[in-house]
Amino acid sequence: MTTNQATKTFGQLTFAVPKGRILDEALPVMARAGVVPEDGFHDKANRALSFDTTRDDMRLIRVRAFDVATFVAHGAAQIGIVGSDVIEEFDYSDLYAPVDLDIGHCRLSVARLADDAQDHSGVSHLRVATKYPSLTARYFERQGIQAECVKLNGAMELAPSLGLARQIVDLVSTGRTLKQNGLVETAKIIDISARLIVNRAALKKDPRVAELVSAFRADAEARTAQEAV
Repeated sequence: MTTNQATKTFGQLTFAVPKGRILDEALPVMARAGVVPEDGFHDKANRALSFDTTRDDMRLIRVRAFDVATFVAHGAAQIGIVGSDVIEEFDYSDLYAPVDLDIGHCRLSVARLADDAQDHSGVSHLRVATKYPSLTARYFERQGIQAECVKLNGAMELAPSLGLARQIVDLVSTGRTLKQNGLVETAKIIDISARLIVNRAALKKDPRVAELVSAFRADAEARTAQEAV
């Protein structure tokens, strides 16, 4: 099936990308795979969420990272890029992550106040502030602890000092933000990198999705080979 035939049959492709930390690293990878947004995408004053690309059969949507997974899992977008933290948190059955893009590296970690001398070993219940209640609950359950997760979408580092929760679970890159807020990292839950994600049904039906997966995989393999030289 040609691209024109696929477009007539399945309509325009929608590629979802996340706002924030991953996007700057993702754009060069996307360009090498043939996904290039219109100039307006790079205008910081532009508040639009949907953009044309250099491909007539594809548009980009720029949304929150958690929403990228939701759009793709439910088929509103056929393909996208998101951190593996989001994939693990939602565990959507209709979502497939075929390519590790080897960008957007960080980790999901547990942290608490540096001057918190309380011994948490042996406790059966903890209150934890996090944007990742599922991952957090599963991690502490493996430690034999019931985690009462307080859902926050930002300013996580304030929770311990204001008494909302003694511990937090959040993304950590350099650890600088934790240190500036008087926190120390006490455990790593998972390492994170950005992944290409696709809707399973779209991958089976639309050959353009499979072609994009191949293009992103080839780029990732080429970068890995180059780094090994």
